This record gives sequence, structure tokens and C-alpha cells, in this order.
Amino acid sequence: MIDELLLEAEERMDGAINALTREFSKVRTGRANPKLLDPVMVNYYGAPTPINQLANISVPEPNQLLIKPYDRSAIKDAEKAILAANLGVTPQNEGEQIRIVLPKLTEETRKTLVKDVKKLTEEAKVAIRNIRRDVNEGIKKAQKASEITEDDEKGYLDDVQTLTDQFIEKAEAEMRRKEEDLMQI
Repeated sequence: MIDELLLEAEERMDGAINALTREFSKVRTGRANPKLLDPVMVNYYGAPTPINQLANISVPEPNQLLIKPYDRSAIKDAEKAILAANLGVTPQNEGEQIRIVLPKLTEETRKTLVKDVKKLTEEAKVAIRNIRRDVNEGIKKAQKASEITEDDEKGYLDDVQTLTDQFIEKAEAEMRRKEEDLMQI
């Protein structure tokens, strides 16, 4: 039973790290990345649809995104959705496609983005600690129910702490990598 708790904790902590990297992919660096448009939902025939499902998104130049809708009638809706998403970019409708030119990041913008990255990392670390708390409670309940000994309880609690430390270090390593990426000119 305790082994199952530990395995579940590891999976959940791994999920927290994966969620963190997905959030980091949405934070804009100096280079164009199609994931920047992931939060954009287009009102397509009355249904909110992710833009990447109704258009091909490519990177023709390091600071540009090119969006080619599969259905030409969706261009106006896609343009409106990009503007409504508040991404800090202005789409340029070119008839059959939309071009987004990403402005260069200023030093001030980079520092703001680094703060955002640190905030996201802290949220992931809190999630990891909450998972630790849940598992520790399960271990303590098992000890109170006499399913494990006090010595086993201490050993399992140490294992959970070691696992938590490993995943917090992974989160910090991801943060350092993203911060380095943001501060490159």
C-alpha cells in the first residue's frame, strides 16, 4: 500500500513538472514559438476551437509566426481571437494568411518575464509540497492503523522527502534554463 502511495506521488510530482514546462513554453522568449498561440480559442462556427486545430502555424523567420487557416473563411475570426487573447502581438491579415511579427524584448520586459517564470516555478513547488503532504498523511494513517511500524513510517517519510527534494530541484533547473533563455539577446 505504501509503495503505491509513493508511486502515485512520483507520478503526480512528475505531472507538476510537466505542467510547469507547458506553462514555460507559453512564456515568450526572443524567438517565435507556435506554442505562444496555444491559449488562443477561435469562435469557429459557434464553437470555441484552438487555433492550432483550424490552421497551420509555422515560423518563417525567427521573429515571425505565420498562420494559414485550412478554411479561408476563418481568417477574420482567427485574427479577432489573437487580438482578444492579449498576447502583446498584433496580427497582420494578408488575405489568405495571418502574419505575426514579434517585437524585440526590452530589458524591462525580459525582467518581467523572469518574474513570471519564478512565480510559475513557485506554484509548481507548492503543488509538489502539497503532494508530499498528502502522501505523508497516508503514511501516518497507515502507522496509526498498525499497518506499518514506527520505524517503517520514519523511513517512508524520509523517502517522500527525498522524492520531494528531487522534484523541487527539477523545477528549479527548469526555471534556470528558462531564465537563461529569456535573458539571451
